Amino acid sequence: MLSAATMLLVACAHGGKAPDGVSADADVPVAAEVVDSNGNVSYRPDSMRVFHADPVNKEKAFIVISKKNLRLSVYADINGDTTLVVQYPVCLSRNKGQKERSGDMKTPESEPGKPFSIKQIQDASDWKHDFGDGRGELLSYGHWFMRLETPFSGIGIHGSTNNEDKMPGRDSEGCIRMRDKDLEHLHDNYACVGMPVIIKAEDQGNLPFEK
Repeated sequence: MLSAATMLLVACAHGGKAPDGVSADADVPVAAEVVDSNGNVSYRPDSMRVFHADPVNKEKAFIVISKKNLRLSVYADINGDTTLVVQYPVCLSRNKGQKERSGDMKTPESEPGKPFSIKQIQDASDWKHDFGDGRGELLSYGHWFMRLETPFSGIGIHGSTNNEDKMPGRDSEGCIRMRDKDLEHLHDNYACVGMPVIIKAEDQGNLPFEK
């Protein structure tokens, strides 16, 4: 497994591109196409979109999370090209901006060239949380909690059990929430311990490989 920093350097050096017409920072969220009875195409912002259906080498894949577009994208080195593989909607922190302290309801942003990484993947299927909204303790994390190596403890990628109506959106306490079935798809096909995770600020533009 390459280190997080090395993986980012490799990705940038390849100068890869997303599929034609697709931008990780487009103003309109990228999601699954919906065609109405008149043949008009629209997009469902609450659904994932697969761009590369073939299996990828997990050790050559990494994650980019856009706080601007509320999307988690998986990129992978495919034949020497950094390729957009899949994109999921996510729910991020209630408050915008860089995380400064525990409890500030912000999602941390990685520094340029220094991505976070998945340091642990835990079975969270029976984990509960009290959101302070009167519902009491509820199953809240989906099947998996992908704990991130960040300056702050307790930050991870997890499911949205009992909160899927907030997808995509801004409602978490700092973690990255996914729909439960999307989380399982990410876990089964791409995620692994050591995987680099880039979290972009709300005002951050495209990274080199996103162009």
